[in-house]
Amino acid sequence: MTDGYDLLVVGGGINGAGIARDAAGRGLKVLLVEQGDLASATSSRSTKLIHGGLRYLEYYEFRLVREALKEREILLNAAPHIVWPLRFVLPHERHLRPAWMIRLGLLLYDHLGGRHRLPGSRGVALDRDPVGRPLKESFRRGFVYSDCWVEDSRMVALNARDAAERGADIRTRTRCVSAAREGDVWRAKFSDGGQATARALVNAAGPWVAQFLDQGLHLPHRSVLRLVKGSHIVVPRLFEGDQAYILQNDDRRIVFAIPYERNFTLIGTTDVPYEGDPADVAISEEETGYLCQVINRYFRKSISPADVVWHYAGVRPLYDDASADASAVTRDYVLDLAAPEGGAPLLSIFGGKITTYRRLAEHAMEKLAPYLPKAGGTWTASSRLPGGDIPDADFAGFLARLQVGRPWLPADLARRYARAYGTRVERLLGEAKSLAELGRAYGEDLYGAEVEYLIDQEWARSAEDILWRRSKLGLHLSPATKAALAERFR
Repeated sequence: MTDGYDLLVVGGGINGAGIARDAAGRGLKVLLVEQGDLASATSSRSTKLIHGGLRYLEYYEFRLVREALKEREILLNAAPHIVWPLRFVLPHERHLRPAWMIRLGLLLYDHLGGRHRLPGSRGVALDRDPVGRPLKESFRRGFVYSDCWVEDSRMVALNARDAAERGADIRTRTRCVSAAREGDVWRAKFSDGGQATARALVNAAGPWVAQFLDQGLHLPHRSVLRLVKGSHIVVPRLFEGDQAYILQNDDRRIVFAIPYERNFTLIGTTDVPYEGDPADVAISEEETGYLCQVINRYFRKSISPADVVWHYAGVRPLYDDASADASAVTRDYVLDLAAPEGGAPLLSIFGGKITTYRRLAEHAMEKLAPYLPKAGGTWTASSRLPGGDIPDADFAGFLARLQVGRPWLPADLARRYARAYGTRVERLLGEAKSLAELGRAYGEDLYGAEVEYLIDQEWARSAEDILWRRSKLGLHLSPATKAALAERFR
């Protein structure tokens, strides 16, 4: 069967889902295809921050930082359930960067993009302030500033959900095998045997963007993709408090140590040039050792590879700016439009970061506007993501109301549901008046109502989708509960 669409988006990461959402909200008929699960590659393997990128100031990426800081405010308002403020502690290392340089950078960071809801930066005496207690005694001076946390893979799922509710067709586990121009339309063929035509095509295949140009579209192109691997480790909680730490290393890279899933600390990232299939990416022993070494340089409590309870690695599809240092490669995005006279347009996405996905989508639609004249105007800057319509973006107040309205929910479960689903938690809970009415008890706090909601509303098709992308329950559930969940998909 052949369906006619205005826009075909190949790739279900944050950029593809964001573009599909934006386009659908403009009244276009949109199809998104993803070869695996939503956010199954780079978009679920980030450091999980909505941030301006403090270190990018050293590389004079002022436009990118300014745009990212503006987007930080927009996303904090659009999805207060999965995006929230996070304070960062930066211990000062005199021989790496002088204090005046850091202070100047933080002042610029405070004001470059406009800051309305987050507290500004300040100096801190680490030998007197509680945030200094986890650190070694030699660190006596530091700085504190604000950025935000994001549940990255849920951000992708919510963009896809919003796109679908605005009319987009979202198909996971569907690879675009090939596509070819037929005059002013694209004809695409998919791994499930289906076909579709579209007036425009967006190649948002992330680390596979060049491979899709080569093998899916058979189009010549110059190599502008730089693959850089970033790896993270998770260890039992290293320190008390809600603050995160940003640590400088002698190679001038920085490593984050972030409170994670209540009982853990997330540590990352590395920057390593990568060659090979992005599907095969994995952390190396050297990367694990590197991250442990940085932590042990700063914290009183030391760690070793034996302490790692989980790890992940992702491939960043960066635009190749010819930088010799993988850490210095631009995190800005490049949109490459190919539109021969009389031929259907192709827009390929290189680079980008989760913080700027919404603005990237707007820029993508600006590029495609001449070929999609019936598209409406911009709209996403003031629109909430599904579950994000919390009054005044007050998550604490929302959680309190949920607990009053559903007093039978255990406090930890109520908080997890509120964080994951926001106001959509009411759809998940339905008319339930007790835990027994939430359906099958898989074990711990996983119930049938949540599993079926994720299958029905968020394209979950395997236990892994639920355990590691729609949530991080994989860190918390017993082997027996995981096995029971896996049985649901057999």
